[in-house]
Amino acid sequence: MYDIIIIGGGPAGLTAALYAKRANKSVLVIEKATFGGQITFSPKVENIPGFLSLSGNEFAEKMIEQVLEQGADVEMAEVTGISKNDTFTVHTDSDDFEGKTVIVATGAKHRMLGLPREEQFVGEGISFCAVCDGAFYEGKTVAVIGGGNSALQEAILLSDLAKKVYVVQNLEFLTGEEKLQEQLKAKDNVEIILGTVVKELLGDAELVGIKVENQVGELRTLDIDGMFVAIGLVPQNEPFAEHIALNNWGYAEAGEDCKTSSEGIFVAGDCRSKRIRQVATAAADGAIAALAAVDYIDAK
Repeated sequence: MYDIIIIGGGPAGLTAALYAKRANKSVLVIEKATFGGQITFSPKVENIPGFLSLSGNEFAEKMIEQVLEQGADVEMAEVTGISKNDTFTVHTDSDDFEGKTVIVATGAKHRMLGLPREEQFVGEGISFCAVCDGAFYEGKTVAVIGGGNSALQEAILLSDLAKKVYVVQNLEFLTGEEKLQEQLKAKDNVEIILGTVVKELLGDAELVGIKVENQVGELRTLDIDGMFVAIGLVPQNEPFAEHIALNNWGYAEAGEDCKTSSEGIFVAGDCRSKRIRQVATAAADGAIAALAAVDYIDAK
């Protein structure tokens, strides 16, 4: 029986583990893929407090090392669901685990284009966050894939850094806010390509270009140094939908206190309904959720 079971081993989950262990609680962290989460896709990170620069993998290694040093248990498994009685049973594809509380920190994965070799180019030309990686493309040529608010915001930010920005949208119109569209269209170094999809990624070890196709089948090759995919996020909350309230987009409904609609279940990081999804805000959620869980256990 653990005091706190944390589902997800990214910055939110590992920060929660750190705070829970320092509060002298027994902790299990369950991660299905890679400890560190989405940050491990970033070859260079410069916006984490305390570090001038390091890779996402280096940061992940430091986090997991710190949590293990504090005495948390970790398990590599995929969580398939939760049962609730007086306590919680977390079901995985390998075993079941008992806990007094649960922190859901499963994050949100970036929606991909579904192209061959796409995963290979992540971190080698394909990025998902202009705030995180935009500075690496100063004076270079990039493409932003998507036409919603997120894509337009990424393109506007990149237009101040890059020499040239292509915005490739599969629809015949942009779906982002009118103000963002106006800002983007006022940029001299931005070319908006509508009714067009990415058909092929070009390059060997690194992405050097993309082949795009419009609705009448015309192909065009864009020589680029990087591509930012901004076609949405997919929160990883399906196994918990029976127990916690989700919004229309699948994010857990929880405020800054990280408490869900179900007593004893807390949520932290990118899987929570929130506006800013960055390492710093994920870590903040982890600390808040852990301390809320500690308070809940102590009150019991």
